[in-house]
Amino acid sequence: MERKRSDRIADALEGLIFDGTFADGDRLDEVQLASRFSVSRTPVREALQRLAQSGLVEQIPRRGVFVRQPGPVELIEMFEVMAELEAVSARLAASRISDKALADLHAANERCKLAVEALDTDGYYRENEQFHAILYRQSGNGFLEQECLRLQRRLQPFRRVQLRVRGRMKQSMSEHEAIVAAVEEGDGDKAANAIRQHVSVQGEKFHHLMANLRPAAE
Repeated sequence: MERKRSDRIADALEGLIFDGTFADGDRLDEVQLASRFSVSRTPVREALQRLAQSGLVEQIPRRGVFVRQPGPVELIEMFEVMAELEAVSARLAASRISDKALADLHAANERCKLAVEALDTDGYYRENEQFHAILYRQSGNGFLEQECLRLQRRLQPFRRVQLRVRGRMKQSMSEHEAIVAAVEEGDGDKAANAIRQHVSVQGEKFHHLMANLRPAAE
């Protein structure tokens, strides 16, 4: 299925923010962006709303939309919470997942593998979102699922940019395999630890993430 035009524009804007074309505090004008992408203002407005949900821009009434880059402390705090929420989801899912959902998890993982082979970082991220969403749902806890989805949207651009680091997709794929194996075994603690390690941004992963964000902050 062809992706929505607004999603493609949102992805392009993420790239322009991360490469420093639009810096922290810059105002994003709908009319200028519509001209830049040769579209009407509607898909641009939808794209900006998506970026606002992730926190990459801020919509200020009667003033407009402005780029907002989180600082390193705020970013690491969000990833810490995301890792713990996902760990709870995986622990619960290991004992509650249905046979059909387990098959869906394997299928999502296979699609991730195809994206790795194609060197398609955006495709990998889209399939990766589905992989994680299955675990949220199979936790059997609706409140936890919604909190995970909310924070997943908030961190979307930052989780995606990590995948552009050389070798990260293959590493992520290896981590997926460990998660699937633990869930299939019904080992909640192992599943929780595997996904916590997968989501956490520490050490070299944090270094690479900040290096990608630095141009926009300079």
